[in-house]
Amino acid sequence: MAKKQFKAESKRLLDLMINSIYTHQEIFLREIISNASDAIDKLAYTALTDDKVGISRDQFAITIVRNKDAGTLTVSDNGIGMNKEEMEENLGTICKSGSLGFKQAMEKNEDIDIIGQFGVGFYAAFMVASNVTVISKKYGEDTAWQWTSNGADGYTITQSQRENPGTDIIMTLKADTEEEKYSRFLEEYEIRSLIKKYSDYIRYPIRMEVSKSRLKADCPEDKPEYESYQEEDTLNSMIPIWQRAKKDVTEEEYNSFYREKFYDFTEPLRVIHSSAEGTVSFKALLFIPGKAPYDFYTKDFKRGLQLYSSGVMIMENCEDLLPEHFRFVRGVVDSQDLSLNISREMLQHNRQLTLIARNIEKKIKSELAAMLENEREKFESFYSVFGRQLKYGTVADYGAHKEATQDLLLFYSHKQGKMITLKEYVDAMAEGQEKIYYAPGENKDRLSKLPQVRALVEKGYDVLLFTDEVDEFIPQTLMTYSEKQFCNASTEDLGLQSEEEKKAIEEKAEEMKEFLTFVKDTLGEQIKEVKLSGNLGSAPACMTSASGVSFEMEKYMRRVNPDMALPSERILELNPEHPAVQAMQSALISDTQKARDYAALLCAQATLLAELPLEDPMAYTELVCKLMK
Repeated sequence: MAKKQFKAESKRLLDLMINSIYTHQEIFLREIISNASDAIDKLAYTALTDDKVGISRDQFAITIVRNKDAGTLTVSDNGIGMNKEEMEENLGTICKSGSLGFKQAMEKNEDIDIIGQFGVGFYAAFMVASNVTVISKKYGEDTAWQWTSNGADGYTITQSQRENPGTDIIMTLKADTEEEKYSRFLEEYEIRSLIKKYSDYIRYPIRMEVSKSRLKADCPEDKPEYESYQEEDTLNSMIPIWQRAKKDVTEEEYNSFYREKFYDFTEPLRVIHSSAEGTVSFKALLFIPGKAPYDFYTKDFKRGLQLYSSGVMIMENCEDLLPEHFRFVRGVVDSQDLSLNISREMLQHNRQLTLIARNIEKKIKSELAAMLENEREKFESFYSVFGRQLKYGTVADYGAHKEATQDLLLFYSHKQGKMITLKEYVDAMAEGQEKIYYAPGENKDRLSKLPQVRALVEKGYDVLLFTDEVDEFIPQTLMTYSEKQFCNASTEDLGLQSEEEKKAIEEKAEEMKEFLTFVKDTLGEQIKEVKLSGNLGSAPACMTSASGVSFEMEKYMRRVNPDMALPSERILELNPEHPAVQAMQSALISDTQKARDYAALLCAQATLLAELPLEDPMAYTELVCKLMK
């Protein structure tokens, strides 16, 4: 029979299909199996109204045959099959999809679920095959037909032999090259791996002859001998766990699925099994892990959920379904409502995708909030692992997602001696307290000894001790919580003094103006300003930062990028009622050098209290020794 040409600018378009649309060669098996599943769907639907089909649903199957000697891989189904005209229309015209036409015709039937919408999946076979032969017999007809092509210069259609309805796709694999080993697709382990990855949840069994071993029947017990044999094995699971009702899935089944699917030896802290119907329908099975992957806080970590369309995996890590602040969640989403691109390897960004992502975000937030309220110990275990990610999510994108995370944040309460939420802090605020106080630093024990913190404690106020690098950015992002402003106890006015007390400090500063100028001149460029403070309680001095770069920001930048680090402007605050300050003031009258030494000593002590490094530790040591003589 004369060779026919493809109807859609054949070679150029086919080259595009093979070389540009698909990014991974292994996709070919997914596409061929999906087409086989579609064909079976059509015959199964026909059987609902035609009792002559003569095949029950449990007899439908897809079969894979490997022939290493001939270098062929065959995928067969017992579906609806094709006649000559349909071969001409579906295989001779690129982008003509019989599945799409069937779906459109049956669009009112909710049970029909066909993903082969573009008519290009079949041509993925030419990525790995030098020649493809299709033998098919349509249900209700007597003649089988054979379609053959090398994917370059057209195709032929001839009569053939096939006993029962269905289709065989016989792919003669390309010869191995140094760059690519096509023969790997004839190995049992490779076929198993690809089906497990892409087609595990095809609704019909995918069967293949596999090698097994057994004990020889006549061998002695003390010298066991084994023989190899071939046996047909079902390679796919067929019914995904997320398609089953929650009441029908045990905790062990959830845990086993999670460990196997996401290669985690620990059990998840929380399982979220949900489904949604309406504008967009989908099912989701999500897991909150009990531990972070080793690369979680690195740029190499890939966030996202596995995306399935009608049981066929489309993307292994769909980032668009999972917001950055919940990047620790693992799981799968399955929907038949998504608009896929022509290769079904990527999504077209559309309203359906956005709706699913929003729904998932709300569900994760709700589940975490429920864990926080009802299983506090479990939530704190989760927070010890992923709390930092919630904080990063809060400050990311200028606080665009803070509403989703702010009620889940925990900070250490100095007063209560445990981790609490911002809501718990506000609910426990003392009478007359108007601000949410926090103190940033590296160690909560040292923070609790800061003069400002002690002053707040004496007043009966609580202080949140911020020890994570990202903590200090959270108040700047939230601005307020429950209409309460945040106040950095280390740098801001604590608001503890009455107007009379403030006025008294101002008058005292004016009275000690000459003394304060002396201290500033003595310390020089080490500090920007010297002033009096009424917030120091029993402490003689403290170091605070001027507006702009805080001490914690300075330390963080020094670690991340020392060359770009900006130093904070330091202010030395003195307690005029403390004996040490009064001693320095008295020394100024009789011994100017001793007054300078006292100023340097108090400045160094205030620097250490602020957890800042001394520029010259040896000079400080010598100064202490000098004053001890």
